[in-house]
Amino acid sequence: MWAIDADAGRKIIAGAFPLLKFKKKAGALDGPLARLGTLEVRLACGKKEIRKAQRLRFKVFFRKGGAIPDAKATITRRDADRFDKFCDHLIVIDHAAQSRFGKIKPKVVGAYRLLRSDVAQKKGGFYSSSEYDLEPLLAKHPGLRFLELGRSCVLEQYRGKRTIELLWRGILAYVRHHRIDAMIGCASFEGANPLAHAAALSFLSHHASAEEDWSVSARRDLHVPMAMLAKEAVDARRAMNALPPLIKGYLRVGAKFGDGAVVDRKFNTTDVFVVVKVADLDARYLDYFGGASESERDAA
Repeated sequence: MWAIDADAGRKIIAGAFPLLKFKKKAGALDGPLARLGTLEVRLACGKKEIRKAQRLRFKVFFRKGGAIPDAKATITRRDADRFDKFCDHLIVIDHAAQSRFGKIKPKVVGAYRLLRSDVAQKKGGFYSSSEYDLEPLLAKHPGLRFLELGRSCVLEQYRGKRTIELLWRGILAYVRHHRIDAMIGCASFEGANPLAHAAALSFLSHHASAEEDWSVSARRDLHVPMAMLAKEAVDARRAMNALPPLIKGYLRVGAKFGDGAVVDRKFNTTDVFVVVKVADLDARYLDYFGGASESERDAA
């Protein structure tokens, strides 16, 4: 890992996406952000596509993941809250998906919810502020642009390299377009028992904690200590293997983690807070996610 200043970080990201096309209208991204075979990543257009992302989230979180739906979610079969109305929704679409009758019917198979700090400021804050105290972080960096990543989900049969790569390409394109300085948000371990993840949580606490100026603490009434095991008692290799793929992916691009885990009983998860400074993004991943196409890499 190596660090560069924020302006240089933006220049690297800008150079990594020379083929992306943007609308002339300020604030909007135009069309597909990237394609791999039949898969495409872009921002959702309108309420209909946002509802498709919400249905995907319901299927992943509630039907498969053990989250507990309220009455409204049960009836609508959608995971929805007040943040959906003003967030951007990044979606991966499989254009070769088939209906149960065998006809081609494009389907949303992956999603991320994106909330910029300028929008959050007008709409009552970030989603993750219900679990973590973000005010000290925002106060220390008043001139920076933050992007909250949330509601990450991928349909089970699509949880492979291609879909994850497309989501990252989409996120970094969005970061470039909106000149984001840092990405934040909650990432989850499965299950509401932190002790089941003692080694992994301890590893993050000892080896990947955010420095003081970037640290965020869980709210006092929700705070669960992460350093359950002493540093010398943690087998780093086993702890890394025990990390969920999303958290492992964040680590690889240079993420740091906040102080304290939080148990989310509604979603049956143990959450940690993630901070990724754009200037600290590993150059290898910037090159990979913004460089050659899949076919060109395979031929190399």
